[in-house]
Amino acid sequence: MNAIKRLAQVNPPLLALLLAIILFFAGGLINPNFVNTNQAVNIVRLAAFLGIIAAGQTLVIISGNEGIDLSVGGVVTLAAILVYRISGGDNALLLPALAIALGAGALIGAINGLGVIAIGIPPLVMTLGMAGVIQGTILVVTQGQLIGATPPIMASAISEPLLLGIPGVIIIWILLSLIMWLVLERTTYGKNLFAIGVNRTTARLSGVRVPLVVVATYALSGMLSAFGGFVLLGFTRTVFLNLGQPYLFPSIAAVVVGGTVLAGGKGSYFGTMSGALVLTLIQSLLTAAQLQEAFQLMVLGVILLALLSIYGRQRKLRQ
Repeated sequence: MNAIKRLAQVNPPLLALLLAIILFFAGGLINPNFVNTNQAVNIVRLAAFLGIIAAGQTLVIISGNEGIDLSVGGVVTLAAILVYRISGGDNALLLPALAIALGAGALIGAINGLGVIAIGIPPLVMTLGMAGVIQGTILVVTQGQLIGATPPIMASAISEPLLLGIPGVIIIWILLSLIMWLVLERTTYGKNLFAIGVNRTTARLSGVRVPLVVVATYALSGMLSAFGGFVLLGFTRTVFLNLGQPYLFPSIAAVVVGGTVLAGGKGSYFGTMSGALVLTLIQSLLTAAQLQEAFQLMVLGVILLALLSIYGRQRKLRQ
């Protein structure tokens, strides 16, 4: 156990990845047909949707100040509805619809950031309130009638095999991971993000424009959540009013299980990817065991608590 804790402190993403591999092969004990190449691809495909949606959550949590974006689920739903309605199933209108959806997500995120940094509203309160505003707006505008269609090109580019039998969403996830790595490790914004996550006062005295970084972070979170809604629409090919809500809690859990510290200042998107794989595998194993949904939630909660206790956070959430 001590060796596991040391590994969790030194390299949490690697621990999460090793756990995902162990869980995958453990699936063979529940169902002999669980361990095969097709199942592995399917697990990664399902994890990709969660991993993409959790990308923005990763940035917000790294930024510190108890930052968690609770508007993620609402933005995912809103973006999917916008693409669904604006494109109307026309491939030619897909890019304009995507641009509008991404813009809406970025705007919502920027408003979250301004509320947090300019007015001083706690992130949890600000983003929770914004989630309510989004959901209410969707209901008022749509009147519960979701009219539109999904462009055929989305299904072929996201759900179906795109290269060497690999579904398009996995390729999209890999490309996004490269972009996230570059942003976090090779840009001034990334360095400033980790700096404000460690200590905002010190970062400000070091010349970091903290308000700008915070607003940009929440705007990116909104935009990435909107992109997650777009990708999810390509998989479901339809929308409903709570499309993104099931991804809210898992998007936070994936970040934390991947080793990103809730207090901020330490983490990586590779960890989030590993965390998404772990959560997806746990859910798949619980489903394979044919447990009722209530018991699945209980077991999932216990497992997450056990994982967090193993990680042994170096800092408390509040300092």
